[in-house]
Amino acid sequence: MLILLSDAFDSGLPDKLKKFGEVTDDKSRVPKAEVILIRSKTKVTKEYIDSAPNLKLVIRGGVGLDNVDLVYAKDKGITVHNTAAASSIAVAELAFTLMIAITNHVAKADKSMHEGKWLKKEMKRTELYQKTLGIIGMGRIGTELAKRAIAFGMTVVAYDPFVKSSDFAEMKSTMKDVFQVSDYISLHLPLTDETKGLINSETLKDFKDGAYLINTGRGKTIVEEDVVEALKSGKLKAFGNDVWYSDPPENTVLTDAPNVIMMPHLGASTNENLLRIGDIIEELIGDYIS
Repeated sequence: MLILLSDAFDSGLPDKLKKFGEVTDDKSRVPKAEVILIRSKTKVTKEYIDSAPNLKLVIRGGVGLDNVDLVYAKDKGITVHNTAAASSIAVAELAFTLMIAITNHVAKADKSMHEGKWLKKEMKRTELYQKTLGIIGMGRIGTELAKRAIAFGMTVVAYDPFVKSSDFAEMKSTMKDVFQVSDYISLHLPLTDETKGLINSETLKDFKDGAYLINTGRGKTIVEEDVVEALKSGKLKAFGNDVWYSDPPENTVLTDAPNVIMMPHLGASTNENLLRIGDIIEELIGDYIS
């Protein structure tokens, strides 16, 4: 059995998988691969699947599966898994990092100090304590974020059509109910037909004036141009973003927008998470062979 690592994983993963068969990162061997491991970079399209006649199992190291043609894979008898349980803490910690960094002007302050400027009077911090965090998408990552917000003394509200109750957030019946009361909004959504462009000029009208927006879910769940207009008007105070229309982004309007902190899709990029992903992959391949 040939196992192809099509994207970057922990350096120790190949040795862990050798007991199952030959392991390679040579992408020219796609036609021979029975198991292909991907992250966000590799796109398992219809054409990709057709180029891999021996493919039986795809494992995405991460949460979202929008880079896999799930319908065509099923038609071809290909099993697809993700490693959703692995990334929850890593992504939640980054979302919280963006909340802290934005309200404390970390990026702006650091840059100004390197430039020899002293902008103490120009920068006023905002505390998270006693503020309201609204979470859209109350799955594993949203739950981990809620736990951290509670530890900081925040009130947490959330919306998720598939979650009716939570020990860590007051669940609201509509997204609008969350938007209207939240000082911070954090997005933790998969990319689907329903979520694409969800944050747009119309839904932004429901936000509190001066709200902070964080996105560590999927880039295309927001309309970038509408978010930029909201930043310019002051409807949004600031935006922290880790996810993009493409990796890396091409001609994004966010580059020149005010009050934006941008990250190069680092949500799942912790050493600990890569080790957890490897453990889950090892288990999934073992189950497949069994």
